[in-house]
Amino acid sequence: MPALPTRLSHLAPALVLVPQLALAAPAAATAGTPSGSPARPASASACALEGKTGWTDEGHDTDRNQFQPSTGTRHVLTLFVDFPDAPATGSTESYESQLAPAAAWLKRASYGRLQMENTALRRWIRMPADSTSYGFERGLTFETHEKYVRDAIRAADPYADFARYDMIYVVPTKTAAAIPFSPTYLYDPATPGITADGKRLKWAVTFGQDMWRWGHKVAAHETGHTFGLPDLYSFTGDTHQYVGGWDVMGNIAGPAPQYLGWHSWKLGWTRDHQVACLSAPGHRTVRLTPVERPGGTKIAVLRTGGTTAYVVESRRAQGNDRAACSTGVLVYKVDSATQTGEGPVRVVNANPASTPPAGCTQQDMAAFAPGQNFTDPDTGTRIAVLAGGPAGDTVRINKR
Repeated sequence: MPALPTRLSHLAPALVLVPQLALAAPAAATAGTPSGSPARPASASACALEGKTGWTDEGHDTDRNQFQPSTGTRHVLTLFVDFPDAPATGSTESYESQLAPAAAWLKRASYGRLQMENTALRRWIRMPADSTSYGFERGLTFETHEKYVRDAIRAADPYADFARYDMIYVVPTKTAAAIPFSPTYLYDPATPGITADGKRLKWAVTFGQDMWRWGHKVAAHETGHTFGLPDLYSFTGDTHQYVGGWDVMGNIAGPAPQYLGWHSWKLGWTRDHQVACLSAPGHRTVRLTPVERPGGTKIAVLRTGGTTAYVVESRRAQGNDRAACSTGVLVYKVDSATQTGEGPVRVVNANPASTPPAGCTQQDMAAFAPGQNFTDPDTGTRIAVLAGGPAGDTVRINKR
């Protein structure tokens, strides 16, 4: 689900709910220099985009007061709640087991740069109001969602020291059918917010019954919002028209849910020296290491405007992407001025006429193979896949 926007009255599209670059031979032109002239490549910062939406977007200038840090150790407390009209039956064990793999999934996705230390309060916490009173079925507002989070924290306060935790997970009993989906809570600095044990609690994910459909990856998706990531699925029309199953911020159940290389860079998991930037006319040849494993150059970026860029990365059926429908080079356009849910990332499909196998969509077949190329005459962009193999892919990027 999207993160619920602060102080909005409806569920809307904007929710608050590694090794060095491999370059071409010295005679190759570099960005902004005449052909054959040796020069330093553009720094990665020249390809970073500024966010323009004021919310979760693809900009690199994420407000780390509004959104939580995405590296280091983050301490999470999981609360299990039931209601007067939906009492729990049985223990919390199966609920904890359903979400527990998210920590390892995120650690793998971040190359070990993010550690989610999750503490589960293994008891049912009785909420002060009926499950039907929180407005999930009628259309959740920010204010109602905040009340739900506040009620859960207040009810659990006698049993936990909230000053020790960075964020909260709230998991409802299966009998609470009135809590169907899993939005993210991001605090509004203009309001009093939620305070417990002397600490303001800024971030929470409130799970719904959809956690039993999506599994632990719903935690990876919703926690991504607390880091400032937007939704990549479409809020209107074909839900997965923009990126298919190439990022957990798109299709949670997609076959290749590893975060895009652009997101990994935005979150600080991919470092600047792992980004090959072309911000001015020129060309570069880059060897890309698959995003599913650590090390190497992760993305090549061709900046095309103030808020736009093409990104090129290597994808393989391993790690978090072991069920990928296609492998090779993924090309996508990023626009940091496009709102969450409206296509801030759009994958270029290299094989639009292919027949996807069972369990795959047309967009899941988008990876480019050696010999294929992409040209955008409007921006003077050309991307050619020169070679590929188990170690990754070699691409040539050109900008007129």
